[in-house]
Amino acid sequence: MSKTFFYWSPFLTHVGTVKSTINSAISLKKYSHNEPIIINACGEWDEYIDLFNFNEIKVINLYQFNYKKFLPKFGFLKSRISYIIIFILSFFPLLGLLRKHKNCFFIAHLITSLPIFLFKIFKIENELILRISGMPKLNFFRKNFWKINKQKISFITCPSLQLLKKLKNANIFDDKKIFFLPDAIFQVKDFVNQKKSNTIIDLAKDKKNILGIGRLTRQKNFGYLINEFESFSKNNSQFNLYILGDGEEKEKLKDLINKKGLNNKIFLLGNIKNVFNYILNADVFVLSSLWEDPGFVLVEAGLGNLFVISSDCPNGPKEILNEGKNGLLFENNKKGALEKCFYDYSELDDVKKLLMKKNLKKNISKYSIYRHFSYFKKIFN
Repeated sequence: MSKTFFYWSPFLTHVGTVKSTINSAISLKKYSHNEPIIINACGEWDEYIDLFNFNEIKVINLYQFNYKKFLPKFGFLKSRISYIIIFILSFFPLLGLLRKHKNCFFIAHLITSLPIFLFKIFKIENELILRISGMPKLNFFRKNFWKINKQKISFITCPSLQLLKKLKNANIFDDKKIFFLPDAIFQVKDFVNQKKSNTIIDLAKDKKNILGIGRLTRQKNFGYLINEFESFSKNNSQFNLYILGDGEEKEKLKDLINKKGLNNKIFLLGNIKNVFNYILNADVFVLSSLWEDPGFVLVEAGLGNLFVISSDCPNGPKEILNEGKNGLLFENNKKGALEKCFYDYSELDDVKKLLMKKNLKKNISKYSIYRHFSYFKKIFN
């Protein structure tokens, strides 16, 4: 018997959860007779309507107009105000939807407090699944909010084993309710098509090109990457650094690059629609984040046959790089640690680099949409 799965994931900027939600819904539609439905809270999913139509995935709009475009997106305080607005405006439309559709599964990715609250206060005849990712601070409020409402949560999924262990050790939920569910990061056929349609990007042909990808926010820690690259490049002029992404720290990072006089070596390229063109034409990928879960770009970089260097941050990079066997790990945010990795990379022979890249490709297979569905099926059965 087929079931209906609602995905609740209101977002302001293009975080990794967006891709995770899309690919999870696609995997469910492709490999089962179940019905995935995307809840469009504030117009956040409007730009993906063609993709959903192509994959025959239904979208339900809580409102008939897009008010997301009027909400502030950057900055901690401003984004929190926006999430409160979404919470308030979605309250009654979401309640009506939950009451109308019974005996369904409701998967909450973002702004999870709203569905938890509705399930607690009202008689909702559905199953609530909570996806927890990133680096949630288990403060007094969050721990007690989850404890008070845990009976209404059918089970919890985590995209990394590190976070799974952290949640079990916190003794908030019944261990039997917590499951590892790797994110659906890629489709093999899509990557093959990307590779076939690869456009040669104008990166310096006489240089070793290092790539960083992500939102220009505190989490991604690009200021640290720039400082470490500066120290390394003083004696290694054959390297350039390219950073793809946009965000609240854009001007701050521009000023840092200008101050250091590195405009001819570090390039902020802004938002790039098809990052694979850069992945397929660069030499090294660096993830400098303070935290991840699990690190989508690490998987994409591995697919693109890039050598990967990553901070040993919570939660995920260590799992993807297999304790440093599939790439280089450096101590999170430690001065000189990434610079040392740059030197270690430059001293590795080609055979060792090739072996590490090959091992990485094997390890990231669990992040395909088919493997995601396999884990998904086991949990829901």
